[in-house]
Amino acid sequence: MKSHRSLTVLAAVLGLSLVALAASFAVARPLSPELQAVRSATAHFHSVTLAERAGYVRTLECVHSPAGTMGIHLEHPGLMADDSLNPQRPEILVYLPVDGTLQLVAVEYWKAAELDNAGIPTAADRPSLFGQPFQGPMPGHHPAMPTHYDLHVWLWADNPAGMFAQFNPSIQCPA
Repeated sequence: MKSHRSLTVLAAVLGLSLVALAASFAVARPLSPELQAVRSATAHFHSVTLAERAGYVRTLECVHSPAGTMGIHLEHPGLMADDSLNPQRPEILVYLPVDGTLQLVAVEYWKAAELDNAGIPTAADRPSLFGQPFQGPMPGHHPAMPTHYDLHVWLWADNPAGMFAQFNPSIQCPA
């Protein structure tokens, strides 16, 4: 009887642990194998310390708009300077401040836009990943960032606006 009760308690604890784990990785729709691979490759960046050790640099503000929230960006200057795109190594990680900590909610792919002779960006060099064209060209989000294209992928937070939407209306920056 005692071992049966112990097994029941163990099963309950394991069940609750699995539910908590699934909730922490909540994305409502199934992911393609490509996006599952990105999720696996970036999972260790739930630790901001590991992201910073890998070369990502924190921006100061939590980006939001009437369309929703992006969050706090950790940019990798080396990856942003490289013109190639590697789905396993996103140029930017996006975090949401929650109760004094940062929670990974999305990855962002970034590419500087080419400018024509008049210094005007063209859409001729618009990249795409996962069958999705990048958004842009758009001005930099801070003075050091040039005109660019970007693609957000909400791998770690459900986004009712879509997996590849720029803003997420279901999350908010703290007041």
